[in-house]
Amino acid sequence: MVEDKIFITDDGSHSMFSEKHGVSYHSKYGAIQETEHVFINAAFRHQLSFIPSSLTILDIGFGTGLNAYMTLLEANQHQVKVNYTGIEAYPISMETVHTLNYAELLQQDNNIFQQLHQVAWNEVHTLSAFFDFIKNKKRFEDLNFENQFDIIYFDAFAPNAQPELWEEVILQKMFDALKVNGVLTTYCAKGVVKRTLKKVGFTIEAIPGPPGKREMTRAIKKI
Repeated sequence: MVEDKIFITDDGSHSMFSEKHGVSYHSKYGAIQETEHVFINAAFRHQLSFIPSSLTILDIGFGTGLNAYMTLLEANQHQVKVNYTGIEAYPISMETVHTLNYAELLQQDNNIFQQLHQVAWNEVHTLSAFFDFIKNKKRFEDLNFENQFDIIYFDAFAPNAQPELWEEVILQKMFDALKVNGVLTTYCAKGVVKRTLKKVGFTIEAIPGPPGKREMTRAIKKI
């Protein structure tokens, strides 16, 4: 099996290129700034203004663990309890994890970042006073959640690379997994994706995208 290649994005943070899917894990313009914009700002901080005490988050595409790591840091900073579920069918190796530079650039504890990858699958782990974490080594298609999450980080590869995760039946499962007033955010702003999200029940907000993208999508479950 060919190991995915690490490369440096424009903000200095690492990303990886998936040999399996032929695309990168993050924007070439900056992995950290993309996560900050698409998931921390547009989802976590957005929901925190309405739900200040605790948040439940589903991360579809755990990947390098950057979304989870930056969310843990936010939870600790704001002292808000987060219950975080990561989904990843194809985890990266610990050898790769040891080389990623997120903790260095964020000036935070690298041991916590590595714990996200080291802890056992399918078990709940308390990684800080404000962050409970479970990761599932499964495909999202094989899981079922109902009215469980305040936030979905939809961080799958793009529709042309991983089309099975952008089909109506899967987006319906995401809608069902959210609580009322829950939000899903994704870097993707393709018209066909937004139309399908609307079809399954979401209200769509087209909001400014991260560097390199004019728009991104925030989808809200209002009923």
